[in-house]
Amino acid sequence: MMDLATFPSLMPFLPELTLAVGALVLLMIGAFGGERTTSLVTTLSVILVLVAALVLIFGAEDGVTFNGAFVLDPFARFMKLLALIGSGFAIIMSTSYTKQEKIARFEYPVLILLATLGMMLMISANDLIALYLGLELQSLALYVVAASNRDSVKSTEAGLKYFVLGALSSGMLLYGISLIYGFTGHTQFQGVATALAAGPVSVGVVFGLVFVIAGLAFKVSAVPFHMWTPDVYEGAPTSVTAFFAAAPKAAAMALLVRVLVGPLGPAVADWQQVITFIAIASMILGAFAAIGQRNIKRLMAYSSIGHMGFALVGLAAGNESGVQGVLIYMAVYVAMTLGAFAVILFMRRQGQMVEDTSDLAGMSRTHPVVAFIFAMILFSLAGIPPLAGFFAKFYVFLAAIEAQLYVLSVIGVLSSVVGAYYYLRLVKIMYFDEPAEAFEPMPGELRVVLGLSGLFVILFVFLAGPLGTAASVAAKTFF
Repeated sequence: MMDLATFPSLMPFLPELTLAVGALVLLMIGAFGGERTTSLVTTLSVILVLVAALVLIFGAEDGVTFNGAFVLDPFARFMKLLALIGSGFAIIMSTSYTKQEKIARFEYPVLILLATLGMMLMISANDLIALYLGLELQSLALYVVAASNRDSVKSTEAGLKYFVLGALSSGMLLYGISLIYGFTGHTQFQGVATALAAGPVSVGVVFGLVFVIAGLAFKVSAVPFHMWTPDVYEGAPTSVTAFFAAAPKAAAMALLVRVLVGPLGPAVADWQQVITFIAIASMILGAFAAIGQRNIKRLMAYSSIGHMGFALVGLAAGNESGVQGVLIYMAVYVAMTLGAFAVILFMRRQGQMVEDTSDLAGMSRTHPVVAFIFAMILFSLAGIPPLAGFFAKFYVFLAAIEAQLYVLSVIGVLSSVVGAYYYLRLVKIMYFDEPAEAFEPMPGELRVVLGLSGLFVILFVFLAGPLGTAASVAAKTFF
């Protein structure tokens, strides 16, 4: 019998435990109940996400458990809440879409729950092995979801592309982890940090660091590891794209922050240059590549590459206000992305999804309220004050200037000016072009998501205080 004193404390692990047990129960309900349980499983999945979020806020205790492999701290709480919000809304937004496209299966919400479990493990990883396990649990579920529409060639192709490139990035990440382990003798973050702080950072560790950054940059789709993003976003079912764009991005960014600022903190001089380059490249590519896009999902893909670049500006600063900036940026990004995809999921005529930007023509006359909220979200994505997107950019650039990264800040501001062009083009199409045929009426759940997102974006001035405080508390975890 195991000694209870050595049994790991499960209090910090409660939200994950809730999610894991719940997902397996739902899988059983679906497997034994057949197709008719699909809507029941979907509803219960959303409730389960809500329960996990409540457990995270009120039930779980901060601490380290599983022999130091898992940590719950204010940073983990903040990012996990964000991942849960993104996943919960992604399940809600998919309900009518999957029914209309006839791809509603009970496995879909369960896979999203398992991907979310992987994200939460990633965010709480305190050990290089735990990090990899969480990442793989998330990725394997995502590969399946990307290819979930089996009748569509594009969806299958998207899943395959994502799988092959994802396997490559996992290999790079593991190679980097093995180098770091080889040169420091530790896989636990604390041990790695102590070993690096003790003396000059060896070339081997720098190589490992570069490979780890490459593997994680793939997950946040930062240049030059962004190749999969436009194709997967365009090919995957739209509800899946809406999920891909929000929660996994936040989780991967959290992991990047935790690894670089935590264990690799002493090597800040080495990784700062890499992150600065990746941030600049992502911002520029996101700004220029999206200009020529006519498919709105591809446009959102390049937009998300650009936004990851902006978020990385905060990380490149490597200081407390930088981490705070990244947290605020990711929260705002998730809200804006969910709102934008609520509109994209609503673009449907004669029972067919339409994805061309020209299909938005004259929407201000056919659907005035939706057009107004979408315009506000687009202005916010472009970073126009007093909307949420402006404040998000403001925080990360402020941190970069504090860290004396002037070139990075200037390039960032210029690329957001270029990026504003294609967001404003969509507004122009909606407001000044001759109206196209009206879309089918908007399903209730999309109205809710769009409304909440619109409120968040427009009234962000009133929410900035509490959000900033929460982000600041979370950022203090590392400093």
